[in-house]
Amino acid sequence: MSSLYTIGHSTHEWEHFVDLLKLHRIEVLGDVRSRPYSRFTPQYNRESMMGGLARYGIKYVFLGEELGARRAEPECFVDGKVDYGLVAKTPAFQRGLNRLRTGITKYRVAIMCAEKDPLECHRTILVAHHAKAFAEVAHIMADGSLETHAQAEARLMAECRLGEDDLFVPEAQRIENAYAKRASDIAYQETTGAAKV
Repeated sequence: MSSLYTIGHSTHEWEHFVDLLKLHRIEVLGDVRSRPYSRFTPQYNRESMMGGLARYGIKYVFLGEELGARRAEPECFVDGKVDYGLVAKTPAFQRGLNRLRTGITKYRVAIMCAEKDPLECHRTILVAHHAKAFAEVAHIMADGSLETHAQAEARLMAECRLGEDDLFVPEAQRIENAYAKRASDIAYQETTGAAKV
């Protein structure tokens, strides 16, 4: 299987962020933020990133419409909250996964969102969860080290207190339960009168 990387821009200085990408020889950065702008770190605004990354020979691709966590489709909401299971079934999300599947056969690709910890972000809990079917997923951490997706899942199960052996619940089901629990914790929640975009 081809590799797929994930990274969070967090509050990194621009130079440090670029160094992380260069360390792992990333050629294409897929932005999976629904809204590719940051009030506090404007160097990560869509237009700034396109120009900034081009100077290092890294291509920028916006994938937020397909793989973003804030959805325009009303059918992705349950009681005002995005349901990742429903998102994964949408044609747009499937198109986004297909773009990744094709892209990683030609380039070293990383998907990016804002959060520092991959377990606090939909890039892992939604996108990588489904991309692991066709890619070896690894998460670029703030110090430059890599966390394999298996390590991330083990950490997720431990944090959700679902890592213990259970005679009645197979490990695969415990992993799915951990994903569902974390998705519920981090999924976008509409505020009264807010639009679903």
